[in-house]
Amino acid sequence: MKKVYIETMGCQMNKSDAERMYGMLEHLGYTQTSEPKEADMLIINTCSIRQLSEDKAYSAIGVWGKWKKSKPDLKIVFAGCVAQQKGQELFRRAPYVDLVLGTQRLYELPELVKRIEAGERVVSCEEKPFEESDIQINRVKSINAWVPIMEGCNNFCTYCIVPYTRGRERSRKPELIIEEIKKALDEGFKEITLLGQNVDSYGKDLEPHQNLSWLLRQVNELEGKFRIRFVTSYPTDITDELIDTVIELDKVCEYFHIPMQSGDDYVLKKMNRRYDYAEYKKICDHIRTRIPDVTITSDFIAGFPGETEEQFENTLKAMTELELDYSNTAAYSPREKTVAAKWVDLYIPEDVKTERLARLNEHNRKCCLASNKKYTGREMEVLIEKFEEDRNVITGRTRNNKIVHIPYDKDITGEFVDVKITNARTWYLNGELIK
Repeated sequence: MKKVYIETMGCQMNKSDAERMYGMLEHLGYTQTSEPKEADMLIINTCSIRQLSEDKAYSAIGVWGKWKKSKPDLKIVFAGCVAQQKGQELFRRAPYVDLVLGTQRLYELPELVKRIEAGERVVSCEEKPFEESDIQINRVKSINAWVPIMEGCNNFCTYCIVPYTRGRERSRKPELIIEEIKKALDEGFKEITLLGQNVDSYGKDLEPHQNLSWLLRQVNELEGKFRIRFVTSYPTDITDELIDTVIELDKVCEYFHIPMQSGDDYVLKKMNRRYDYAEYKKICDHIRTRIPDVTITSDFIAGFPGETEEQFENTLKAMTELELDYSNTAAYSPREKTVAAKWVDLYIPEDVKTERLARLNEHNRKCCLASNKKYTGREMEVLIEKFEEDRNVITGRTRNNKIVHIPYDKDITGEFVDVKITNARTWYLNGELIK
């Protein structure tokens, strides 16, 4: 069999896309390899959320292009968000690339591979999605299966490239989602994470209309002991019905990922976010009142164009006041086509962005440690995800997404165990098995 290697960058959606590509390619006679130099086909699955990710993609295929000089039959595929954004331009930049595959044409891959194997060079980046079919998915062996339920975004935040690379919001058919989850459970996965750029918007474009709460109930009814998570939630899309659903369903975890991006009202308005600090806080307070042990995580950007020192400090205050359990952080990176990228005269100097990001990260560490300390002495259910034989340590995750390290000398990956939390660290908890 021919061999294929996929280098995946970016979010969980990209990782899920890679699993789908491996499955489709297996039907064309390709087997997966972890060694790129052994491959007959190399695929770079790109992320364009920040310039650094895009630069890494160009660097990787530059190396592959040199390999092709001594291996002319090698096929190189440039896929993902950068492909969707750049299209034909990539052939001029990287003439050794055989296929440019946009995010919305993923399921066209088998037909396109046949064409490049016949000697064509192909760009497929149309905005009209290629219709999904029931395909094989070669999942990475783990405990958690990532299952996309929708794609795209309608919000057009001024800093974000997603609406231009993933398109407008569109929901997958529920029967395809349920069938995919059933297969993952049959393969032994114990946790299902439902994915979407705006996961709470699921079902609005379906006929008849459905919503995320309805879908969670369908998944919860499937047989077996497993957990259900969902990411990512837009703050103002979180409804009382969704909160009620998380409370009522035994398999749905007490966890919300709710990106805030800034703690300052003026910056939020410039970002085109549909809430202010008070509204975001009201949402978090409401969730915490209804679900006492809930974990709420967020995203923040340091150095947005025009951000003052005072406005940045409002973000630090917000992280503390909201008692956020963890936050993803990044310095602002201008992205082509977005509104904020045009505000060149408002760009924050790189050294200032770097310094603010460092302070943001330090504040995040303090918030994480404060959150973790709440659980010392508690008894919690943990799903074991891996075993480190050299250290005799098993690592797992609580329902509310806390990582726990436990001394143990056997591999019990995939089992649910009861654990007493003995100590809190910044990024994880220590625990011991309850006999």
